[in-house]
Amino acid sequence: MIYLDNAATTEPNAEALARAVRFAAEHYQNPSALYGGGLAVQSALKEAREKLLFLAAGGAGGEFELIFTSGGTEADNQAIFCGGRRGNVVTTAGEHAAVYRSATELRNRGVEPRFAPLKKDGSVDGAALLSLVDEKTSLVSVVHVNNETGAVNDILSLAREVKRKNPRCLFHSDGVQAFGKIPFALGREIDLYSVSAHKIGGLKGTGALIKRKSLALAPYLYGGGQEGNLRSGTENVPGILAFAYAAEDRFRDLGGAAARLENCREALFSALDGALFTRISPEDGSPYILTVAARGLRGEVLQRMLEERGVIVGTGSACSSKKPHSRVIEACGYGNDISDGVLRVSFSPATTEEEAAAAARAMNGAAAALKTKIG
Repeated sequence: MIYLDNAATTEPNAEALARAVRFAAEHYQNPSALYGGGLAVQSALKEAREKLLFLAAGGAGGEFELIFTSGGTEADNQAIFCGGRRGNVVTTAGEHAAVYRSATELRNRGVEPRFAPLKKDGSVDGAALLSLVDEKTSLVSVVHVNNETGAVNDILSLAREVKRKNPRCLFHSDGVQAFGKIPFALGREIDLYSVSAHKIGGLKGTGALIKRKSLALAPYLYGGGQEGNLRSGTENVPGILAFAYAAEDRFRDLGGAAARLENCREALFSALDGALFTRISPEDGSPYILTVAARGLRGEVLQRMLEERGVIVGTGSACSSKKPHSRVIEACGYGNDISDGVLRVSFSPATTEEEAAAAARAMNGAAAALKTKIG
């Protein structure tokens, strides 16, 4: 089976998982306990926290702190609901549902959500975004890498422009499809940044919200005061350690993997039948995502046909797979003939050129067979 739905979730890093399980089996004590066993777990969590901050921000890691969460969705929710408490919040029509639906909910809490339009490739229209920012904007949230098209937003530049217009405004980015995949380091322009473990070989149920130390942020979950009183609840020690170990492994050859997968992505697209498939992903987007559309065909039908042929791909965001059409693809300006036939092929560092070539053959065969069947 060729697995090419890594934007939805990745195979756990076996070594990272084994290391985390070995530690948790021996050091099972509560990390909040003040006796020896608990202190050992606290030390391991501190080391994992510092490692992830260094990987995210490099030498500027000391300017940030990290709140462990249950995943990217919780991190996004904390950023939106705790960072955007007044006036209006500006985001984009291309956000993951964890940001988009949170922003929509703000209307019920007395905060106005504003949504900037997308370009054809899924990146945000920067000028339109800035036009929505005013003196009452409390938070701007722009996804770093669009999870459905792979378009990369220049969040550092956007954040600088936002703060030039409103210096008091906070800037958040959902970095779930960027962290551990594309070379990048957090800068002083970013206030909040969400990451997730299971997108880079960690375990589901683990993520983090990275925040600037100087930022006073309200808690999201209340209880025992863990995570510096910002996210109560006993920490998921195995998940956190596996996250740190998997991230460390990813960053050993981040640039090399990205360059190789860009070639792999382009080779796959070049092998697709241009009479059957339309490209949606930009050429300068994430090397980990290639989104295409089989014009006039149904993506979910093709997905099942490809699985029968030994290839697993997605049809867009796994969190929105029950919707008839992708909200994001529609926001890019595509009609039903394209939106119906979307396939998202997403890679991991383990993906080979041979697998990409085999996937292209399977996609061509499935699309041709379906087109013939429906006449």
